[in-house]
Amino acid sequence: MRPDPLSFRLAPVVCVSRFFQRFVFVLSVAIFVTLGLGFALGQFGWFGVHAGDAQDGAYQQMRVYAEVLQKIQTDYVTDPNMSDVTTGALHGLLGSLDADSSYLTAAEYKTYKERPIGGAQEGITISKRFGYATVVNVAPDSPADQNHLADGDVIESIDGKSTHDLSLAVIRMMLEGKPGSSVEVTVIRPTRPDPDKLTLTRALVPVPALEDQQYENSTILYIKPGALTAAHVDDIAAKIKSAPKSEKILLDLRDCTGDDPQQGLRLANFFIKQGTLATLVGQEFPEQTFSADPEKVLSGAPVAVIVNRGTYGGAELAAAAIEDLKRGDVVGERTFGEGSVQKTIDLPDGGALILTVAKYEGPDGKKIQDDAVTPNVAVASPQDDEDEGVTPPNGDEMLNKALDLLKQKGV
Repeated sequence: MRPDPLSFRLAPVVCVSRFFQRFVFVLSVAIFVTLGLGFALGQFGWFGVHAGDAQDGAYQQMRVYAEVLQKIQTDYVTDPNMSDVTTGALHGLLGSLDADSSYLTAAEYKTYKERPIGGAQEGITISKRFGYATVVNVAPDSPADQNHLADGDVIESIDGKSTHDLSLAVIRMMLEGKPGSSVEVTVIRPTRPDPDKLTLTRALVPVPALEDQQYENSTILYIKPGALTAAHVDDIAAKIKSAPKSEKILLDLRDCTGDDPQQGLRLANFFIKQGTLATLVGQEFPEQTFSADPEKVLSGAPVAVIVNRGTYGGAELAAAAIEDLKRGDVVGERTFGEGSVQKTIDLPDGGALILTVAKYEGPDGKKIQDDAVTPNVAVASPQDDEDEGVTPPNGDEMLNKALDLLKQKGV
């Protein structure tokens, strides 16, 4: 006879299946992490929470999780695969924290550790938004660019697997491979009603070339790095040093990517003599303050920065520092929002957590990953104008606005 579901509580765990025991064990790890956080907050009375209250709340949630799982076991329309239920729950648990936190099963973690570093890919910076893989920006002349992928496109599935059910670490791993190999993706574009199914051929995509040119009779030096690598930041320094001291600087950080936040701070320091460029903070992470070094300043001339939704990582730190410290105008649209540090934590079953342990704050105290960078001079992208039925003016409106602002500034 099937037992009465209402008679089940957390105590009689011995009666449940091995899958249930495994679920409770692994989930308990996460709950006890929550308990530790609640205890730490409670010690100081933060948010009006005391340690005992936090622990009681966490234990109550454990009882709720256990009951929910038992209902699934006893009342679901078919006998569920509890291993899949466990994996799905843990993916959801980590995904609810932020885009960069991930749960990896033992098999996923094994593949993750064995993957070749620097493999071929499609030329996109990828993250997650609204639960799905999202294109942050696209490298010029890459396979993604040739297939007309753009900032904000949603990759709904990869090789038939929904990205909603995959962690960001696994998504990035699935997009990498050998040069010449292919991957099938289903893309949802903001401007089209129906999804597109594309086959992308992986390639070794070079770092976008740094662009520079002169405007306004060589009174404004325009620099577009494409990616904030150490080499590109070195090149920017060389160009600023060789320019006249009176020459104004326009940094175009649209669709600028880069995984090294320090390069963004280096770039900001070229223009900022003093002040806090950024702060790195976390619950158990030693707080780090990054201050401007006056010895590294390269230009005291007016500067402006152009950003868009594809501005990512280190480029956002540079834009935030220049804007918050009133060193120059930031023109364009809200950036993507990325600036954090992850830690990999091995689990007893062979799986792992990739957990965000610290986030960068701009000089104004706002976390880049949570709030992104909002320009003090807002200019919509041409794509936004087209979406609203507005015909964009000729030329690059963001660029023209930034040039106009610089022309008005004296040296």
